[in-house]
This record gives sequence, C-alpha cells and structure tokens, in this order.
Amino acid sequence: MKLYKISLALLLGLGTLTSCDDKLELINPNQQTTATFGKTASDLEECVIAAYNHIRMEGSYARVGYGYDLCRGDEVWNSSQVWYLAYDDLNAPATEEMTQWVWREWYYTINVCNFILSRTGDDNATMDENMKRVKGQALFLRGLSYYNLAGYYQNPPLITDYSQYGSLDGLYASNSTYSDVMDQVEKDFSEAMTLLPSRDAGGEWAKGRATSGAAAGYYARALMMNHKYAEALTVLKSIIAGTYGHYELMKNYGDNFREGSQYENNAESLFEVQFLDNGTQGTDEEWTPVNTSSNATQAHAIESNFCPGSFGGWADLSASPWLYQLFKQERTTEGKLDPRLYWTIGTYEADWEGFENGNVCYKKAMDAIENVITNNNNGGLPIAKWTNMRTNLYESVVTGLHCGINLRMMRFSDVLLRAAECENEVNGPTQLAIDWINMVRNRAQLPGLNLSDFSSKDKLFEQIANVERPKEFGCEFGRGFDLIRWGFFYSADRLQQLKAHGAVLLSNDPNLVKTLIDYDSLPKDDNGKLVKPYKTSYDTFVPGHEFIPIYQGLLNANPNLKGNSANSNTNNASFFSEKGWTIHPVVNL
Repeated sequence: MKLYKISLALLLGLGTLTSCDDKLELINPNQQTTATFGKTASDLEECVIAAYNHIRMEGSYARVGYGYDLCRGDEVWNSSQVWYLAYDDLNAPATEEMTQWVWREWYYTINVCNFILSRTGDDNATMDENMKRVKGQALFLRGLSYYNLAGYYQNPPLITDYSQYGSLDGLYASNSTYSDVMDQVEKDFSEAMTLLPSRDAGGEWAKGRATSGAAAGYYARALMMNHKYAEALTVLKSIIAGTYGHYELMKNYGDNFREGSQYENNAESLFEVQFLDNGTQGTDEEWTPVNTSSNATQAHAIESNFCPGSFGGWADLSASPWLYQLFKQERTTEGKLDPRLYWTIGTYEADWEGFENGNVCYKKAMDAIENVITNNNNGGLPIAKWTNMRTNLYESVVTGLHCGINLRMMRFSDVLLRAAECENEVNGPTQLAIDWINMVRNRAQLPGLNLSDFSSKDKLFEQIANVERPKEFGCEFGRGFDLIRWGFFYSADRLQQLKAHGAVLLSNDPNLVKTLIDYDSLPKDDNGKLVKPYKTSYDTFVPGHEFIPIYQGLLNANPNLKGNSANSNTNNASFFSEKGWTIHPVVNL
C-alpha cells in the first residue's frame, strides 16, 4: 500500500514537471459568476427561466400581487375583513409590511432581465434566432414588471442598465415619473414584438412563453394606459388580423378557467402564467425568493383566497352583489342566464341544472336553500374563477400554493373589447366597434347590440366599461388598472358610482348577500360612510390610494427614494387633467 502511494506521488510529480505550461482549471461550474456566466444563448436561457419563475411568486401573481388589483376594483370585496383589508378599503399605511411584496418580486425579475439584456447586445440584426428569443423574452418580462410597478406604485425607480448595480449610488435610485416608466414599458413591449416568434411559428416552444402576440397585446395595453388610443387601435387590429399568430374565442367560456393541457395555453390565450397541475407538484411552497426550492409546488393560492371557508378555503375575497345582479339583468337568446355567471360566481341557479357540472360546489350538490357563502361570519358571493368549485374534480381545497389552474393574464376577448373601446375613442360609436363587442357577446349567446342604440361616445363607453368588461372579465386581474386609466378616482360622479358598485351587506344569510344594494338609500354616518352591517370599500378611499404606498422601510433604506401619492394622500386629479385626458361622465343605459 505504501509503495502504491509513493509510485502515484512520483507519477503526479513527473506530470507536473513535464506539463509546466498547463494550468489547473479552478472554476466551479456550480458557483459561476457574472464574469464566467451568460456568454451564450444557452446560459441566458437559464436566466430567462429564472425570470419566469418570479412572475409566479407571492408578490407577483401567486397571491397578493394578483389580489391587490381585485380589491381596488368594484367587482370584489374583502369578505374576511382581515387579510387585504387595508387594500380593499384603499387606505393602506406605508408601514404595512405587505406593501413591499409586489415591489420585491417585480424588481427581482427586472434585475434578472437587466443582466440578460446586458449580454445580448444592441444589434438585433446580427443576432441568431435563439438570441432574439432570449432578448425578446427579457424585454417582455421587464416591460411586464414595470407595467405592474407603475400600476401599483405610480412612480417607481426606472433601472434599465445592469452596470447601475455596481455601486451604491446606482442602487440608491430615485423615483421616475409615471409617464417615464410607462414610456419605457411601451419601448420594451414594442421591441419585444419584433424579436419574438408568433404562437404559430413558435410551436411547442411558444407554450407558456411570451410571443410576439403577447408583446403586441401588452403594448396595446400600455398605449391605452397613456391614452394613445389611435396607436393602440392599430396594434389591436393587427392582432385581430392574425399578424402575430392565430387567436380565436374558445367555444366554451369555461375552458379558459380549467387546468390541464387540453385547456391551458389555448387559442384564446395571448399570455398566461404557468402553474403545475394537481398531482404533478412538489411539496415545498415558495412564498418568497429566500425559500426557493427545487421541489416547489409551482402553484398559486388564488383559489385559497376565493374558496369558501366551509370547503377549506381562506374565505378572503368575494364577488360584489352589483356584479351578480349585472349578470341577472340580461338573458341569452334562449332565455337562459349568461353562462359566464356560472364560471364567475358560485351561486345556485335553477338554470344550471343540466348545464356543465350543474349546481356544484367542490363535488357537493347545491340547492336553493343551501346556497354557499364565502365567509362564515361576513357572507359574500363565492368567486368561482381560478378555482375548482365548478370542475367537479375535488371535494375541498388544499390551501396554500396548490392550485394548478394557469392564470390567463390576457385573452383574445380582451383584444376585441379593447379594440372596440379604442375605435369608440377615436371615431365615436361605429359599426366596427359594435361588431367586435358582439363577437364576445355571441360566445355567451347574448343578443347582439345595435349601433342605433348608442347615440354618443359616452354611452358606448359606459356599455363597454360597466357591462361588457365586468361580465367577460369579472373577478380577474386588471379592473383596478382600468379604473385608474379611466380616471374614475378623480371624478365625483364616477367615485359615487364605484361606491354603489362596491356596496355589500355583511351577513351570513346566503340569500341576503345576493341582493342588489341601493347605496343612495342606505343609512350613513356624519362623514357619509355606510353604517354597518352595510359597507363599501370606497367610503374609506383616501385620495392617492388608488396606488399602493411605497413601503416606509424602503424609504428609510434609500435616501433618494420618495413616497408616492398614497404616502402623501395626494389627489391625482390634476395629473389627469393636465394630461388633457378625458373622464367620461356617467350615462344611464
């Protein structure tokens, strides 16, 4: 044994003497740095995956990053009266720790995208197809990040140069204006459109990834946030014409809200966040970036927020009676309820006997007497979207990050209704706008609208904003963004309308919670606030709190960072009017 060791040592020594020009490779492939990593499209693809990973976290779309926007809209209210309550009441303090969760997730995504873009270069013409796709996805995800940050925080710092992270001065970035951030969002989405393949050309690669169609759709959204309706209309028309791939409405509206490869990433979906189906998930829940796991569930908790407490859910969020009654006001051409109600709000209806899975709540049959409420104490109409309430697959909910239904963040129906809105803004009521609206209504088997019924731009806008969009996208992300761009927080009559839409009765009687509430006739205190058991989120709205305040801990850590309108309780009406943007007056339909 000793002889063997000596011989081996001699051989190694001789090797060293005879190979003095060679150097030992000391780079650990598992501990790479920015100096050694990111030189190829293959390397950068790993970064792209990391960026996608963070759009499915707690603060992005897995729970609160999705739920905040639902709360500030008029279609959803906080039935738990605990979780999300300050955001539902639109008066969250800057000291509330949850205010930084959205900020955390999207800036993490931005950091990864900025690294990618620092390695792809600026000359798109010389890039091969793989590098174009890498850069296009990074631009899309950075644009998506800033779209959310501006929509939530108003004036976040704009960081687009990776070298800025090399010094404290660079990291201590100051606020950018809302307009500057949204201009960058437009730029990122616009460039991504030119680099990414269409869903058709992308094939299997395109499933679950950003495509040129996704970039075009979000580019139109960004233009509309800046009231550039003519430019947005051009983009939306191109999407409808198939320039960025083939899109169509699914025949069954409910197919947009089920899990499984036969439903997800379908022909209606421009972009959706990917979550693992039930039975394929890991065991670890990734609530924050610090507990990232290779065995993650890779699912979301929206279902947990929506699911009634009696079926294992957290019972946090419910649909507003206004939305429910809006569905009830109009019947299909066959005299039935709008089928979108079935997939939006989980109430018992006689019309659902024999329809889809019938009057079911997590495999339990409902009847008119045993209607289900969301919260055992405060009632509420259960939200069926992004849950398995109607799928008849499970008997109850496993709470936490376990729902595998992909969140469809942009559907073709949104393209059609946005195109109709832009056409109306640019040209007034036209048959073309009516035709696009009717494509969406026809899927729901509702009678078509007639142009002759809309004598003004204001009236057709009212129909789009407060009938067509709520029924098609009720309880989905984006309503709060729309209320901001429409200026509803800056107009007395629109704010009064929001108060009426958001009015609820705190009751555990399942029949009473369905009743349409006449806000104007309800008793109010000396400050004009509803008296319990009635309430509405907008009674407690503090001007400026259509945005989330920038967390005080961030302001303390960064001397260059200032608060936004929610930090200072500043009314943003002047910003809106100085832009020359129009707030449509309320019109009775």
